Amino acid sequence: MKTERVDILDPVGRELVRLALQEDLAGYGDVTSEWTVPEQAQARAFIVAREHVVVSGLPLAAAVLFEVDPEACFDEAVGEGQEVAAGGVLAEVRGRARSLLAAERTMLNIARHLCGVATQARRFARAVEDTGAVVVDTRKTTPGLRAWEKRAVRAAGCGNHRFGLFDMVLIKDNHLVAGGGIGAAVRAAKARAPFSMKVEVEVEDERGLREAIGAGADIVLLDNMGTEELGRCVKTARRLNPAVLLEASGRVTLENVGAIARTGVDFISSSGLTAGAPPVDLALDFITDNA
Repeated sequence: MKTERVDILDPVGRELVRLALQEDLAGYGDVTSEWTVPEQAQARAFIVAREHVVVSGLPLAAAVLFEVDPEACFDEAVGEGQEVAAGGVLAEVRGRARSLLAAERTMLNIARHLCGVATQARRFARAVEDTGAVVVDTRKTTPGLRAWEKRAVRAAGCGNHRFGLFDMVLIKDNHLVAGGGIGAAVRAAKARAPFSMKVEVEVEDERGLREAIGAGADIVLLDNMGTEELGRCVKTARRLNPAVLLEASGRVTLENVGAIARTGVDFISSSGLTAGAPPVDLALDFITDNA
């Protein structure tokens, strides 16, 4: 499956690739390869998984190679969200040996991280199967990589929370201090938000939940509650307004996310999908082409 050079990046992704390569090459290039590898030497290589991974981000990795050498080739062997066992091939790359070597580390760094996010998100998705709850990400993302990390989360079977500060109202603890409390902040937001924009507010107890529902919140974030308290709040909310959506957040781990899901909440947000995702082990295995 060939990845084309054009139209695969948004402006942020394109600038990110350029900055990452600038960090590694610094305008001087890959001096080791230039001094040891013949200029016209051709090569092919495979991006290989050294452990079981869920795939994401290969187009961004490909953009690194294309930025180094527009004539190089990057062929994806698997699609977004697919699982690859240890030893499996994610992609084949071909072109000038020097180009492949110059792109190698930056290309792998991106792929390792985004596949790591997808692999972690798949673990969370499986932990809440058959509960009705969806695990969603947060804004705790790597600067410049938010769109790609959220893409990885979706591909793995979890969901996206708001993309940024512009696309949803989420009233948190500091807003409540500055804005006069739950009821006042929710009513102020509802008065200004378009009908299509959800208004969510964070609460810490059942009293806050009742106030939020009374003020007309569309979504209530139940923050840092244990499962027993979450269960009580879910019952209260369903009685007061069955249409209100409930999100649990705070101290969510792979070990407890299933129990949280079984309390009846609609969503569980966790920075562990992105900020807590360990990179996977990928390598670029080189095969010189002497033909």
